[in-house]
Amino acid sequence: MGDKRAYRRGNERIAQLAAHPAIADEVGRIRDETAEMNRVYAETLSDIRKAGNLTQTDVAKALGVEQAAVSKIERRNDLLLSTLREYLAATGAEHPRIVVEKNGVEVSLDLDTFAAG
Repeated sequence: MGDKRAYRRGNERIAQLAAHPAIADEVGRIRDETAEMNRVYAETLSDIRKAGNLTQTDVAKALGVEQAAVSKIERRNDLLLSTLREYLAATGAEHPRIVVEKNGVEVSLDLDTFAAG
């Protein structure tokens, strides 16, 4: 019963390792790769819906509209930001945002600012 090792959270151990110069670069590379693997690239709104294994009917119920209205939203190419935000919320998206790159810097527009008040 002489084992007195203290419990450390995984994130604390990773932070400790990342502080070591010989390991820091590798930890950063792995974090970048993990973030990239977790990224899903969608070309259409239906891709976002399908990523959540949802049907148009599921989204329609969440929005309180008919399925045909969801189909129409998904085919449009000129949505209001508030409509886009409502659609994304109905698909279960958390912290919906639009991300653009400007001079090598990612700039994010938080769509929650367009939520109905």
